[in-house]
Amino acid sequence: MEFARALPPSLLGLDTYLLSRVGKVARGRFAERLAARGLRLWHMAVLAALADFGPHVQRDLGIRLDIHPSDVAKIVDELASAGHVERTRDPADRRRMSVRITRSGRTALRALDKEAGQVREEILAPLSREERIMLSDMLRRLFEHTHPDAVAD
Repeated sequence: MEFARALPPSLLGLDTYLLSRVGKVARGRFAERLAARGLRLWHMAVLAALADFGPHVQRDLGIRLDIHPSDVAKIVDELASAGHVERTRDPADRRRMSVRITRSGRTALRALDKEAGQVREEILAPLSREERIMLSDMLRRLFEHTHPDAVAD
């Protein structure tokens, strides 16, 4: 017996469920594009933080992005191996590693931004320009509400 793929209407009436499912599809499509470049979303997050905020002590980068220190070390190692970041010892404290984005990292980040834009276009295709603007505004407000410490003033 084959089951219909239709979801229960009670689930389709839950905004939180719909947000979750659409987010899962968007993240999956973007993850595929990142993987084709040998990268993951955390790689992009690190590159974006370095591009937007400048060099960081590796530990502070983990705090900013809420990534466990051992995971930050692995991500930075992978980005350094690809030439996207450079690490140097902090002259004030030789135990600390400072990380900065390279020209190659900025080029990679621009390419990833383009990939993210293409996924956005795929996911938001049924919406008009005005609806996209409204959705973006609403998502930003929801994000700020649920992550009050994550947005710079």
